[in-house]
Amino acid sequence: MEVSYFRKINSIDVFCGSSLGKDSCFIEEANNLGKILAKKQIHLVYGGGCQGLMGRIAGYAYLGGVKVLGVVPKSLSRNIIGETIGDELRVLNMQDRMVNMMNNVDAFITLPGGFGTLEELFQMVSWAQLNIHRKPIGILNVNGFFDGLLSFLDYSRRERFYFTITRFNHNLCDNPRELIDKLQAYIHKPRSK
Repeated sequence: MEVSYFRKINSIDVFCGSSLGKDSCFIEEANNLGKILAKKQIHLVYGGGCQGLMGRIAGYAYLGGVKVLGVVPKSLSRNIIGETIGDELRVLNMQDRMVNMMNNVDAFITLPGGFGTLEELFQMVSWAQLNIHRKPIGILNVNGFFDGLLSFLDYSRRERFYFTITRFNHNLCDNPRELIDKLQAYIHKPRSK
């Protein structure tokens, strides 16, 4: 008998660009995700500020009435990230930021972004592989943005630099509502020895 599982997600950490990107579809999906978080009453934790895709998601979530928490290292000035939407937690450094973000959420979603976004995604995937956390990780693959990265990860797996379970330790989707549903159905499967 197959048992279905539904995880209650009260808060999600979103990793994405502090710029808007070139294609308007990135902005549209960021706006949609913020609205969906508000509609589903899922609180948002993010890297703070009001710039780019991060600011769009935070703005729509906040306007929709859910709690928004920006976790900001003391070294990042408001000149760089802008005024944080919602509440702000100031932390010592980037590592403290990641630990605080992880401890304040039930799941993670990554949207298009640059080096910082990829660093956050890979840190959470690595920590899941090491069983530091058991939280679902989702990738919102807007307009195929992550296709090249996923192709590289498949190549890396074929070359045996990581195991298959790691590659599928996250959920992939191009629709924010469907992605949240996948995260709620996620069951952590620790890497076998």
